[in-house]
Order: sequence, then C-alpha cells, then structure tokens
Amino acid sequence: MNKLEQLKAMTTVVADTGDIEAIKQYLPQDATTNPSLVYKAAQLPQYQNLIHDAAQWAKQQEGDILENTLDMVSVKLGVEILKTVPGLVSTEVDARLSFNTIGTIHKARRLIALYEEAGIERNRILIKIASTWEGIQAAKILEEEGITCNLTLLFSMAQAVACAQANITLISPFVGRILDWFKLSENKDSYPSHLDPGVISVSSIYRYFKNHDYNTVVMGASFRNTGEIEALSGCDKLTISPQLLEALSKDDGALEQQLKPSQASSEAKWDELNEAQFRWSMNQDAMATEKLAEGIRNFTIDLVKLEKLLQEQYL
Repeated sequence: MNKLEQLKAMTTVVADTGDIEAIKQYLPQDATTNPSLVYKAAQLPQYQNLIHDAAQWAKQQEGDILENTLDMVSVKLGVEILKTVPGLVSTEVDARLSFNTIGTIHKARRLIALYEEAGIERNRILIKIASTWEGIQAAKILEEEGITCNLTLLFSMAQAVACAQANITLISPFVGRILDWFKLSENKDSYPSHLDPGVISVSSIYRYFKNHDYNTVVMGASFRNTGEIEALSGCDKLTISPQLLEALSKDDGALEQQLKPSQASSEAKWDELNEAQFRWSMNQDAMATEKLAEGIRNFTIDLVKLEKLLQEQYL
C-alpha cells in the first residue's frame, strides 16, 4: 500500500479543497472548505453554472442579494461535494462574524436551513467557525440545537480546552501556520517532523483529549509537508490538500502510526474556563493570538475578493 492508503487505515482522511475533481481522485471520507478555497473554486469553469444558479436564486429572495448569493454558493458547493464524499462537509460562516456570537448563530442556522431545503440532513454538515471566544460560545448553543460544528483557526491548548468544555463536535488545530510562526520567530529554515511546533501542538491536544475522555474530534489541518502528516498518523482526522494527498499516494514507503488513544498525557485537567481566563491565556500566547487574527483577516480578504467576483460577473 502507498502511504495514503496506509494513512486511511489509521486516520480518517479529509480533503481540504473545494475542487470536486480532486476529491473524486483521492476518495476521502469528508471534505472541508473555507473562504479561500471557495474563492479558488469559483474561478474554475466547471462551477460557473453553479454560481449563476445561486445568483439567480438570490435575486428572488428577500434581503441582501450579495449575502444570499454567498450563502447559496457555499451551500451548492457543499451539496456537490456531498455527492462525492460519503461523510461530512464543513461549510464556514462569514469570517467577519468571528467576534459576533449572535451573528454567527443566525448565519449557521441559515446555512443549515438552506442545506435542508436542498435535501441534505444536518448531520452531514459541520458549520465551521473561528475559535474566538465568541465563536466557541456560538458553537456551544448551535451544538445544543443539533447543529454540529468545526472550530477552526485553532492554535492553542486554551482554544482546544474551551471547545472540549463546550462539547463541540470537532476542532481543527492548525499545524503549518504554527510552523510558519516559529520559523520566523526562531529564525530557522526547518524542523525535523517530530520537533515541528505544529505537530507538537496537535499531538498534545490529541493526548489531552484522550486522557480526559473528551469526545471532541481532533482534526489536524494546515499542513506544509507530508512529514507533518506522517508525524500525526493516527490522529482522529486529518484534512489534507490535494497536492499533499498526491504526494502521499505516490510514496510506497512504510507508515508507522504515531498517535494512539491509549497514549497518556501528562497535562492535568483544566478547570472550567471563563471568558477572562480564556482571553488571558490567549494574551500570553503570542503565536496563537497573532495567527488567529491573521487567519481571520486572510479569510476576510478572500471573502471580499469572492464578493467582487460575484458582483462583476453575476449580479
């Protein structure tokens, strides 16, 4: 077996793309999207009819035409992806709502309603929300309503613990962006995979969750190389770009499982986090604070680009 096939035997593989052709090629269980990936997909010729239909639908609805178009583009893309993957698709709320609990809840309910109108049951959708305090509180309420969530842009144990304490279905702790920060901060060109700061972060979260019996699924995300993926083999889920899926599929070397549920964590169980404690922990973690803010900004940039594309070509 190649390394992708070996990985699938120990970890649920998720495609980190909106490109349905790539999903068909590598046959992942689930797929994740974000504003950057939706923007890229919107520029591909095979999605023009999908976007045109979303725009025409939006013009017949009450409310803001552009906002309705954005929502329907995300849902239509998700519906197409679900024709290919047997599991779940993650659809992200507007990044500009990252500090708006009520706005996030309303947007998530709207997206789920559109999916259900399209004949998709809510148990196949993960609503993707940034791991701000406001986002976590929104997700806690949504989970209580039966709307499952994927908390993204997660860089710290404080974010992970707050999500677990809120009974969130799944978290996406980032790997590559943590590596990027430490390479700049420590003026290093590279790290061995087992010393990669992003790998260490996700491994710590995984072991902490298993040791303290949290049901929240850990899905490593944002990879820079296959070494990071291999070092996290055995993690609950890993969401991987088509380029790295291809690299794994072409590697016939042996892959050893690195993470197992039985592995102990030395970290004592955290007390229940309140808002002040969460914000203080984030304040003390320069990397997590900077990468969370940067991630929200970058997703917003691509969201604005997508809006401009829609306005110029479809509305």
